[in-house]
Amino acid sequence: MRKNDINLNYEAAVANRGNQARIKKVFKRARNGEKLTLGFLGGSITQGSLASRPELCYAYHVYEWWCNTFPNAEFTYVNAGIGATDSQFGCARAESDLLSFKPDFVIIEFSVNDESNTHFMETYEGLVRKIYGNECKPAVLLVHNVCYDNGSSAQLVHGKIGRYYELPAVSMQSCIYPELLSGKLENRTITPDDLHPNDFGHELVASVITEFLGSILKNIDSEEVEPEFRVQPLTLNAYENSIRYRNDNSKPSIKGFQEDSAPQNVITDIFKKGWTAKEKGASITFEIEGSCIGVQYRKTIQLPAPVAELILDGDESHSFRLDANFDETWGDKLVLDTILEHGEEKKHTVEIRLTETHEDDKLPFYLVSVIGS
Repeated sequence: MRKNDINLNYEAAVANRGNQARIKKVFKRARNGEKLTLGFLGGSITQGSLASRPELCYAYHVYEWWCNTFPNAEFTYVNAGIGATDSQFGCARAESDLLSFKPDFVIIEFSVNDESNTHFMETYEGLVRKIYGNECKPAVLLVHNVCYDNGSSAQLVHGKIGRYYELPAVSMQSCIYPELLSGKLENRTITPDDLHPNDFGHELVASVITEFLGSILKNIDSEEVEPEFRVQPLTLNAYENSIRYRNDNSKPSIKGFQEDSAPQNVITDIFKKGWTAKEKGASITFEIEGSCIGVQYRKTIQLPAPVAELILDGDESHSFRLDANFDETWGDKLVLDTILEHGEEKKHTVEIRLTETHEDDKLPFYLVSVIGS
């Protein structure tokens, strides 16, 4: 099946037309032959999971559309997608993985990674503010993907943020998903697991995005005034300035943990710059400033695996179990657990110690980072 065989309702895909002034400015710069950077930040769909080649993921198709539409311009492609990650982690890594490249145009895609609740509405707002409010002033397009078996998506809460900041947004929930419900399109034609698109599914997602961009391009010369950036956030917005503590920017107190000194060559090599331990009783202690704290560690399918306990501010009654045993089979997962949300704004003590190990543990416990917000 080819894209032209599917009669998608591209108009229905427009979740929010938003203010298009920044996108038009980038179009004009591209028309003038400038050098521009296109950035994509999201989860596994943005990374290109289940596309047969990286060049067949939706993000690369969109990059190709820019190249073909503006042949005199020079484009740099930055794919900052990491599978099984959400906008909470996105806040902590946006600077290093995306904004450090000074993007001119950015797509944000986390609507099947985040849950539809107030927590992720807040983390998504923090991410949007961090990118849209950055000094390089990129044009931002929000992309809402969908689970193709039940239509679930965080679009409801993400959309509130998009409308508040007048950001353009497109939705697969209102464009591709209805074709499945009507029977005009079979699930397995576009996705093998009802979440990640196959090559054809990625092509369809890209077409929704490029059709919308093309509609803006047709009106490139119609004047549009960019709205002033909203200083007052819609949520409590504790996550916008998250700091991720790893072994290259922090010196925790260590007893039995070892720094992982192996280089991280690509951002998707996620178990790097952390700490490992395999002996019961090993501990590592951080001092983290903020009112929200998250911890990232590895859950592995190579069982059995160690179990750790996190103790906040020395209070044994305020402890959290960090179980490295993963009950899925698709691979090891980078877990982000929130251990404090909207607590007291101060310097907190975070102690992690191994409480359970086994003689036949396949891998050590891997602490990837602690995030303060």
